[in-house]
Amino acid sequence: MKSGKGQKRLGRLLVNGTLLLLVVLWTIPTMGIFISSWRDRDDIATSGWWSVFPHRDWQPVREIDAKALGVDPNQVMEIEGVTGTFEEFRAGIETPDGKRVTWLGNKRLGRVEVQERVWTVSWNFTLDNYKQVLGGQDLTFTHADGTVEVVPGDNMIRAFVNSLSVAVPSTVIPILIAAFAAYAFAWMEFPGRREMFLMVVALQVVPLQIALVPILRDYKALNLNGTFLGIWLSHTGFGLALATYLLYNYISSLPREILESAYIDGASHFTAFTRLVLPLSVPALASFAIFQFNWVWNDYLVALIFLGGNPEFELVTQRMAAIVGARGQDWHLLTAGAFVSMVLPLTVFFALQRYFLRGLLAGSVKG
Repeated sequence: MKSGKGQKRLGRLLVNGTLLLLVVLWTIPTMGIFISSWRDRDDIATSGWWSVFPHRDWQPVREIDAKALGVDPNQVMEIEGVTGTFEEFRAGIETPDGKRVTWLGNKRLGRVEVQERVWTVSWNFTLDNYKQVLGGQDLTFTHADGTVEVVPGDNMIRAFVNSLSVAVPSTVIPILIAAFAAYAFAWMEFPGRREMFLMVVALQVVPLQIALVPILRDYKALNLNGTFLGIWLSHTGFGLALATYLLYNYISSLPREILESAYIDGASHFTAFTRLVLPLSVPALASFAIFQFNWVWNDYLVALIFLGGNPEFELVTQRMAAIVGARGQDWHLLTAGAFVSMVLPLTVFFALQRYFLRGLLAGSVKG
């Protein structure tokens, strides 16, 4: 008996430990993006995001003019009791007392720093990254050599609003249509019901990529290409099969007695659906809403095909792709833009996550 309890405890510990490890592994990159989005561009270029935590690093304690030393950078030099070539001093040479001598700059205008390893943190946080990404504000940077650089901003506010205008209707419309269809498949008798439901399930394995060109041709004939209505209908069609299947599993598991009582009292199918089924199906609706919203929000291919490259309808994913192409080396802007694009999907998930598991597991166990 004790052995069985010990095995259960060990198994529970192993499962919880594995889940904790997975959570940590998934959280670390997100934490890195968040911290980097607040750091100065020079700090990002010279150190990792983990430098915001206490760590040991070399800090300058004294600076020496290279000309005053009277050494020849083209020869082996002796500085502060250590000898080495120019390349070795550029990399840094440690002294016997635990310090480091580093040559900064070129051979003609360089300087020598004596550094000491101390505990330090890098908390040089700034709002400039978000001002530049969200507000499109031009920022001025002064480099160490005194040169001034003006960097133009990247306004993501319009892209954010456009993505919201696409994601919300593309989530609500398929939920409503799929809820009606799932109720019909679960509680209404009509010819071909089984065959039609099997067709809906089979549509889930059809890759959406093969439908892009035919739909694009139809949109061109109907003048829907490059409009929000066109992309709403596209996302509705692509998500409808999964939505119908997911909601059917939940709605079909509702207690039969409740609906039969409503029918006996004279309720129509529409009344039973709106007054009973929809309120009881909130967990399943929320589960699909999370899936659909996150998919539409992070979509790039469908938006590029049906909205094109019109800046007026540019979405967050398209704006981020443009920033990566134009500023691939500016990590302070990429991380700020990436975290801005993550905020709303994370908010939706945490707002609806209490329904998520209930909606997924509903209908999986009968009796």
